[in-house]
Amino acid sequence: MTNSSSDRPRRPGEFELIARYFAPLAAGSPGAVGLTDDAGFVGLPAGQEMVVTTDAVIEGVHFRRADPVEKIGAKALRVNLSDLAAKGADPVGYLMVLCLPAWTDESWIRQFVQGLAKDQELFQVTLLGGDTTAISGPLVISITALGAIPVGAAIHRHGAKPGDLVFVSGTVGDAACGLSLLQAENPALGASESTLIERYLLPEPRLSLGRRLRGVATAALDVSDGLLADLNHIAEVSRVRITVEAPRLPLSAGYIRQNGGHIGARAHAATAGDDYEIAFTAPPEDRETIARLAAETGIAISEIGRVETGMGVLLIDAKGQPVPVERLGYVHF
Repeated sequence: MTNSSSDRPRRPGEFELIARYFAPLAAGSPGAVGLTDDAGFVGLPAGQEMVVTTDAVIEGVHFRRADPVEKIGAKALRVNLSDLAAKGADPVGYLMVLCLPAWTDESWIRQFVQGLAKDQELFQVTLLGGDTTAISGPLVISITALGAIPVGAAIHRHGAKPGDLVFVSGTVGDAACGLSLLQAENPALGASESTLIERYLLPEPRLSLGRRLRGVATAALDVSDGLLADLNHIAEVSRVRITVEAPRLPLSAGYIRQNGGHIGARAHAATAGDDYEIAFTAPPEDRETIARLAAETGIAISEIGRVETGMGVLLIDAKGQPVPVERLGYVHF
């Protein structure tokens, strides 16, 4: 038996959807023209240049359908703001392509928009435009974030040099641990487990740290696919080797409670994804400056390794011996 149209979740038509739910998200930007045009307009102050980044999040890959709806929208925005943070940029606004399967009814859209609205206020950004379409496959949210930075001040991946030190903000491995807890569907979750789950559901873009790293970091990126995998990107384009010391990896108390602090657990944390911390390189003489930035921003920064002559990335134990890993991080293809 086939479902009648009356059995399907109700969803407004495209233009009603835009006018009712998404136009209010664009109200803070005159260049968005109330989402009534087919393009948005962005101006930058003199001496600034634009930073553009785009990331898609896909149901079943980056989030689960059962995740809180408002956090799905917020996560889609935050993973893009995290890229801006790693460049040292200030967010300006974003474009969004929303591919909606039939099960997303009006109630779902309302909660999704509420999550975006809260984060727009928190991070001082507005929706500038985009597109909505129906899809027969999984839910897809693609966001293009726009940032501004003084001309020539952006932090790239290609600036790491032998002799530099390697740092990472926050802790690593928490989000993957949180996802494992969600997949286990264990109802008996304490405060530390809830914190791990929140790290997966709602990453924290390190914007305040990113802008303070201008002129300090020689190379940087955000940790999305796994610390080793992402540091390998810096190693490749900088033509250097990056050695990471497993005992120095920053692990949260919650992560250690779930996985332990042994070398295998540390290797797992180094290859897990969805951390959205900033990994960066800097000269040894900037150690004190980096410690001061950590104190001023309230974001922990750990020294975890060094940049050397060579190629690739290497994880070592306390005796300096290589730690074998099956893969460096999440593999998309």
